[in-house]
Amino acid sequence: MAEGIEGKVLGKQISHPREYAPEILVAVPRVLNREQYDINNNSLPFIGVDAWHAYELGFLTEKGLPVAGVLKIVYSCNSEFLVESKSLKLYLNSFNMGKYGGNKTEGVAMVIATIKKDLQDLLKTSVDISFHDKYAKDNFDFSEYELLEDMSGVQEIEFKSFTEEESLLSADADTANQEIKVATNLLRSNCKITHQPDWGSAYIHIKCKEGIDISSLLKYLVSIRDENHFHEEICEMLYKRLYDKFSPEILMVSCLYTRRGGIDICPVRANKKEYLPKAIIQSEILTSQAFRQ
Repeated sequence: MAEGIEGKVLGKQISHPREYAPEILVAVPRVLNREQYDINNNSLPFIGVDAWHAYELGFLTEKGLPVAGVLKIVYSCNSEFLVESKSLKLYLNSFNMGKYGGNKTEGVAMVIATIKKDLQDLLKTSVDISFHDKYAKDNFDFSEYELLEDMSGVQEIEFKSFTEEESLLSADADTANQEIKVATNLLRSNCKITHQPDWGSAYIHIKCKEGIDISSLLKYLVSIRDENHFHEEICEMLYKRLYDKFSPEILMVSCLYTRRGGIDICPVRANKKEYLPKAIIQSEILTSQAFRQ
């Protein structure tokens, strides 16, 4: 059943709709993936959002003037459903030749209102949406994070596991009770349906009583290289493994994926609201891009 829902449009050859087509949107129940990691929908071990950047939103005004920009979509991970990415791409493309509003301002307002309603009806949750047509300001949330692949001795580490292996994670007393902020641009997994590679950057903020061995964390992140999951699922898997292993006082995981089909997906999960990256979780802020974006 899961693959039937998730693969309704993903992995299939479908023509871009030439007219407004809300019926093409696909909602995927989050529970389909959460069960295998013992994540209870009624008692989530995290809070957070899924932030989407759609770089190819475009439509025409009533006079035929093209309007183009970036659409930022943000909705809570508490929602029962997530939206399947290819269906969202096709849906947004259905606006391309439509005419909305007597001018740009009117058109943007009409299109945003339509998209907001359609996504809220689909996902049965509140959705924040903003339209951006200017470059992002310098508001990158992760400038203080240290790249794991740049740490001393990394070239000497032997990596053997390329499917997820939680046993690779280990404690380290040297980092006990320290706040650790680390990142990697080596994040890679595969699409759940098509098995095509997905690239991204992962950011982890953690503080735990027994400490965490940083090299073991890099080994673990590398071990998901050949896993087949949606982006949101990878983020929640990373979070849950760290949560279960270390019972951290502070835990935040962000996975900022490379755009594919004109859309990137940026799920973030944390154990407390104050650890969520402020620019990512607000639709009205267009954040500076990560290296992989």
